[in-house]
Amino acid sequence: MRIAKIYDLTATIKTHMPIWPTSPLPVITPVGIAARDGYNVESYSSLTHTGTHIDAPYHFLENGKTVDTLPLERLVSHGYCIRPRTHGQEITQADLEEKWRDEYRGSTILIHTGWSEKRGFTKSFLYEFPGLSEDAADFLISQKVGVIGIDTLGIEPYSHADFRVHRKLLLHDIILIEDLAGLEQLQEGRRYLIVALPVKIGGASGAMSRVVALEEDGGDE
Repeated sequence: MRIAKIYDLTATIKTHMPIWPTSPLPVITPVGIAARDGYNVESYSSLTHTGTHIDAPYHFLENGKTVDTLPLERLVSHGYCIRPRTHGQEITQADLEEKWRDEYRGSTILIHTGWSEKRGFTKSFLYEFPGLSEDAADFLISQKVGVIGIDTLGIEPYSHADFRVHRKLLLHDIILIEDLAGLEQLQEGRRYLIVALPVKIGGASGAMSRVVALEEDGGDE
């Protein structure tokens, strides 16, 4: 395999970056300073679900897989970027079906809403982002999708206070990637090798991840 291009789909973690509204903000503090100490080193504090991160089934399921046990063949797999329409704050089954192609079945699907381009401490970015409806989740389950990523703070709208879409997808062992960035770089419907590797935190419900899309030489062949 020859890699023609690498696309970074990861939000940069910064002190006081906008994240899930009820989560504590990340804090990055210089501890060692080269001019003073001869080296640079920082202390870091945040939740495991900060910035671009993976939700493992254990996030909502008591006996679900933890992030350190997720199979690597699921985290490094071929996938596609799609740009569905939204109805209000929901992406419905009908919206997905408008974009769906047979080859998407069983693959990784990255949903580009354009929301990451609005990143900021605004009511819109934090609370009004679009996400999957329950029937959209049912559709993706029926299509045997293994990994679903989205460029918003959550896989479902913030107004879904019971997290029913999270629970349904994770119950079917689907891995979620939230708060992606840079999906506008990808061509809709083109096959990429998606690499989404979380920090290997033992027993954790999720972890920050560096996510990239690899464009293989030869395109869709």
